[in-house]
Amino acid sequence: MATVLIVDDSKYLRLMISKILKKRGYDVVAEAETGSDAIEKYRQHMPNIVTMDIVMPKMNGLIAMKEILTLNPKANIVVVTALGHEPLVRQALKIGARDFVIKPFKVDQLVQAVENTLI
Repeated sequence: MATVLIVDDSKYLRLMISKILKKRGYDVVAEAETGSDAIEKYRQHMPNIVTMDIVMPKMNGLIAMKEILTLNPKANIVVVTALGHEPLVRQALKIGARDFVIKPFKVDQLVQAVENTLI
């Protein structure tokens, strides 16, 4: 069973993503609402997959991604961000994100993106 860290400043979205992935058999080991919290939770749990929001207070997802990829260059990161942030998605893919989903997303889009990272 693949482990997941969910990173988003919206508690509602963290809960929604968690429910979707748990229903599909993933083990959600931690959640974070800031980039710095995400790095710390990644260190603690070393999950197989990270779903990463980009626009968050304090430290954004791009900086957090760079740090996580420094800890583990093979980290599987799926960017989950709002419509209108396409330039940030391109930047995230350059940094090393494996896939992305634009909010609002359909359940199948999220699941497919997560599954793509494990191939």
